[in-house]
Amino acid sequence: MINILFLFMCLVEGITGRIFDTMQSTLMEDLEIEKELKLINKAPVKTIYTKFGYILDCIDINNQPSLDHPLLKNHKLQKYPSFRTSKKTSSTKAILGIQKDECPIGTVPIKRTTKDDLIRGKSYFNNGLIDHMHGNHYAEVISGYFPYYNGVHGTSSIYNVSVTNDQSSCSVMYVRNGPDSTNYIGMGWHVAPELYNDYAPHVYIVWTNDNFNNTGCFNLLCMGFVLTTHVNYVGGRITDSSTYEGDIFKMTLSITQDLETKNWWLNMQDEMLGYFPASLFSDLNYAGEVGWGGRTSTSLSSPSPPMGSGVFPDNVYNHASYFTHVSFQINSTERLEPETYTVKTFNDKPDCFFAEYYGFLDEEFRYSLQFGGPGGNCGD
Repeated sequence: MINILFLFMCLVEGITGRIFDTMQSTLMEDLEIEKELKLINKAPVKTIYTKFGYILDCIDINNQPSLDHPLLKNHKLQKYPSFRTSKKTSSTKAILGIQKDECPIGTVPIKRTTKDDLIRGKSYFNNGLIDHMHGNHYAEVISGYFPYYNGVHGTSSIYNVSVTNDQSSCSVMYVRNGPDSTNYIGMGWHVAPELYNDYAPHVYIVWTNDNFNNTGCFNLLCMGFVLTTHVNYVGGRITDSSTYEGDIFKMTLSITQDLETKNWWLNMQDEMLGYFPASLFSDLNYAGEVGWGGRTSTSLSSPSPPMGSGVFPDNVYNHASYFTHVSFQINSTERLEPETYTVKTFNDKPDCFFAEYYGFLDEEFRYSLQFGGPGGNCGD
């Protein structure tokens, strides 16, 4: 009887201990999230309520969260570099649906982050772009022909591709230190309901300095990217998108390194968004590769979503998703357009997705590529 009582007490103690450990772990996670939210959500100079239901805070440019990053201690805010920006093709406001109200000069617009935003953002970062995880697929054109690059440019057509809650699909342009992507900066548009809690395309940026293991994030959900614009906001919802054989909506992007400071500047629609300071990265004094294309992610239990417009490349401008006017820079401010011998394509599941480089098309589109596909059961 005593032995049975002893075993029962041990069992109760073990269960109670596990419950206590779980509660303690949950409490610690909640405290960590609250701490991060306090760092991200600075006191605003002005508040803008958007038509999409979320809030933009206009933060003093010298008090923005990224300047609190340990690697940016004593960082002096950089001025706009003197290099040439992208050719303007259409209004940033028209693409992003920003309302008439703008942040004052001297402030930067940052979407106010909720607890749910942060939790979803961490989950999506862990699942959405990590190379070694199953369920992620790629169709890209890559240039690694030259020993170093300091800029990449292109104009991407935008589609509101259909995905489910556990899927995402993106167009991406990037610089990285090499095939292992240890140090990586990307930007483009994506449909990612886990991140935004909607099914619309959004402008995004992403970075890491350890191959997405412990550092980096999408948009401004961690410290790192230094905003300089008072008009545009990172993660903005795109209001207009292309249709198959219909109207094409597009945005011009560039990632360009300031040769003096080595900082990486991001430009959209002829507007400088801001920069990633060189001190964030362990091996990105120059890029070993640049690329353009598409990526998808999904849980292991689901088929892969469509990529691009959902159809394979066919060299018809309003069919598959395009990057036109692609170019790069090689340790200079001069842009070079990639000849076919300087690029290669990477298609990890060619039955589901494909990228094709066309080189020079004509004066309207210049050097161009297409990517995309229907997805489906891709053998994950």
